[in-house]
Amino acid sequence: MNDRNTPDHQPSGISGTSGMFDTSSVSGISGDGTSGTFELDLAGHEARRRAEVLAALGDAWDPIEAMTGEADAQRLLYSGLDAEQQATYDMLVAAGVLPAAGQG
Repeated sequence: MNDRNTPDHQPSGISGTSGMFDTSSVSGISGDGTSGTFELDLAGHEARRRAEVLAALGDAWDPIEAMTGEADAQRLLYSGLDAEQQATYDMLVAAGVLPAAGQG
């Protein structure tokens, strides 16, 4: 029986990752080796992705300024609506599709 058919085989890592994502496992292999369960924990990948995003944003990124800009854009987007547009906006807020002004 080879490693592929060994129950609870723990691979040494995903190719090309230098062992960074050693959180995969194969279990529940059938007797004939034709089926089983493969599990992969992406938590390490997600942590690395977030770290790369923050590194790309750099030290000058100001999250408060970014959120203020988003709020300003939201207000501008829904300003100056005509009566029909305002009624539609109010209906979408009441239905919970859009946040109420000042809550988004």
